Formats: sequence, structure tokens, C-alpha cells
Amino acid sequence: MAATALVELEGHIVDSLMLAKVLDIILDVGADYVVEEFRLGKTQQDMSFVRVQVTAKNDHALDALLEELQVHGVNPLVLVETDAVTLPASQDGVFPSGFCVTTNLVTEVRLGGVWRSVSNPEMDCGLRVVGEGEGLRVDTVPMHRVMKGEQIVVGNTGVRVSSVILPGRGGHFAFMNSEVSPEKPKGLLVRRVAERIRFARENGQKILVVAGPSVVHTGAAPELARLVGEGWVDVLFAGNGFATHDMEANVMGTSLGVSVMQGTPIEGGHSNHLRVINEIRRCGSIMAAVEDGYVNGGVMYECVQKAVPFVLAGSIRDDGPLPDVVTDMPEAVDRMRGHLEGVGVALMLASTLHAIATGNLLPVWVETYCVDINQSVVTKLSDRGSHQALGIVTDVGLFVRELAACLC
Repeated sequence: MAATALVELEGHIVDSLMLAKVLDIILDVGADYVVEEFRLGKTQQDMSFVRVQVTAKNDHALDALLEELQVHGVNPLVLVETDAVTLPASQDGVFPSGFCVTTNLVTEVRLGGVWRSVSNPEMDCGLRVVGEGEGLRVDTVPMHRVMKGEQIVVGNTGVRVSSVILPGRGGHFAFMNSEVSPEKPKGLLVRRVAERIRFARENGQKILVVAGPSVVHTGAAPELARLVGEGWVDVLFAGNGFATHDMEANVMGTSLGVSVMQGTPIEGGHSNHLRVINEIRRCGSIMAAVEDGYVNGGVMYECVQKAVPFVLAGSIRDDGPLPDVVTDMPEAVDRMRGHLEGVGVALMLASTLHAIATGNLLPVWVETYCVDINQSVVTKLSDRGSHQALGIVTDVGLFVRELAACLC
């Protein structure tokens, strides 16, 4: 028997194409919809609102569809509001069956008749209820961190999400907030990003950079090092490859065996990065290599000199790796989480896997810019749930150089 429900969606749902995406999802699963009410915002600052009747083939299909739609800020219309349901975790590292899967959107949970904001929205986690009385709060917790006995929200009753950016938490400019395109004027895009970085800095927010090895290969590492040295980078996330080639470029003058000055392969250069890794391991850490004078320039050097925290997350294909690389993935992600508080702008520079991993940790109000020469790369972040990610299709070397020229 067919099942129906009324759902609502509010925010910048037209210019962000969110409404079109939601309606496509409904049709893609074989369901149907009727738009019952639609209010279009008159200006770029005004929110739009839509109420839709959704019809699926049965209750099970409807429940699955509503859960998928909630990821995009769609909430069922509830005539009688009820509190969320919680159950204790039966063992460490395991949620109760039917736990509510989180998004990175602004989330609220109804407890004791009061809607309470989730303090740290993050996708693909659970909702943990902590404390009691006036000290009651709700936060997100990843699966591996949940402890036996902790109260976890199950089901979607008493949970609502919003695609609306709260005041003071972001606010993308309309020129950027559209589909990815390689045809946008890059100089203007870079200047707008620089403006947002300055705005974040003036408002006490941190700047996060996620960098891939191509930053070094394209010759932009000195400009990124300059940005770090002049205080425009507060946190760096990368992998073994970026840090290795950054220091290889400083010590050997090559990046993956190619001269950073001449752009041509150096005889025997294919082993340069391995020799650098070996010497860093001999020193014991990147910091020790800087203090010993083995590394005297580059991005990692500036991070050490300016006490800019960095997290190097490993992968199965890493050479060495460097002693600073975190090879335990849950530990690496936890370390990354530990540096996200206060981040207002995130720059993803030619890094696919690390960018997606970081995007999965960021709340929706963090302005996120993904820069890559490959258009498909800059769309993956949004496809995997980071709705706030804005793509800039360009050579990362040119982008970083022009950004440094704007800010430094």
C-alpha cells in the first residue's frame, strides 16, 4: 500500500540547486511528489521555502526515502512534536540498532520538550546525549568513539536539520555559490577567496589548508610556505606525499625527481624522495630535521618555525613513511577533528582523498573551496555530502601564487 508524508525544505534552495536535487532523489527511487506550497525568496539574502507531499510504494520505502532526504535538509512535517528516542550503547564502538545517522547540516534534537542544537555537526556519526537537567547537551560522536552505556539517539523522531547558514557562520557570496565551471574568471575568484580569508581572520576564525603533492609539483610550494610564514594558514592537513616532496624540493631541488627550477628529470632523481624520507627518519621527526638544519625552507619548515599544527594522514601506498605520518586511520581522523574548532575557511588544494576526508568532518558553515585542474575532482566533495564546497577549476600552482600575491 502506498505511503505518503509531507516534508519541508527552507534556505537558499533555488540558487544552490538543492531543490532540484531533492526532487530528483524522490523520482530516482521510484517515488512521486506534489508541491503543495512554494515561497521564493525575492533577494539573494531571502530564504525560499517549499512544502512537498511525497508518495512511496510502502511504509518501508517511504522511511528510507525520508532518511535520505534529511541529509539534504528536508524535514517531515510533524503535527505533534515529540521528543527524540535514545538507547544506551551496549558495548564500546557499537551504536544501538537504528541509530540516527548525522549530516554536517545545522541539527537540533528535541529533549524534554526543548529543541537543543547539536554542538559539532559532522556527517556519518551518531547523536550522543550527555548530562541532565540544565546541563543536558547533544553532540556528534563517531562510531569508534562511542562508549558502552552512552545514550544515543535512535530513529529520526525529534531530530530536525536545516540547510540555513546561521548568522556569523559563513555566508557565501552569490558569485561563488553556483555550479562548478572552468569558464569563470579565475582572477576574480582568487580575489574573492582572499577577501573571505581576510574576513575570517578579522573575525577570529582559523584558516585550514588541505594540500596535495601537486602543490609542490606545480612549483607553488614556496608561495604556500610564504602564506604560512606570514600567518595566513593556521592548520595544515596533508599526506606523506606532500610533506615528502615539499622537503625534497628544499633539500634536493627536485619534486619526484624533476627539477623544480628546470622542469626536467634529474639523473637518479627518482630516488631523491626516498633519500629525504630516510634522513628525516634518521633525525626522528620533521621538527628535529628543521632544528638540525637538514630542512631549512619550504612549507613544513615554516609550519615548524611558526608553530602551525599539521596532521599527516597516511595511506597504504606511502613510501617510508615519514615519522610524523599517522598510519592508524581512526587516530589520524581524531587528530584532524582536534584542530577543527574555530575554522572559518578551508582551502582544498589539489587533494582528492584528503579533501573528501576533511570535508566529511566539517560543519556546513565552514566556507570550503576546492581547487583542482580536474573538474571531476572538485565536484566529488559536494557529491559526498559537503554541500558547502565550492569548486574552482584551475591550475593549483597559478591559484596559490595569485592568492599569495593578494594576501602577502
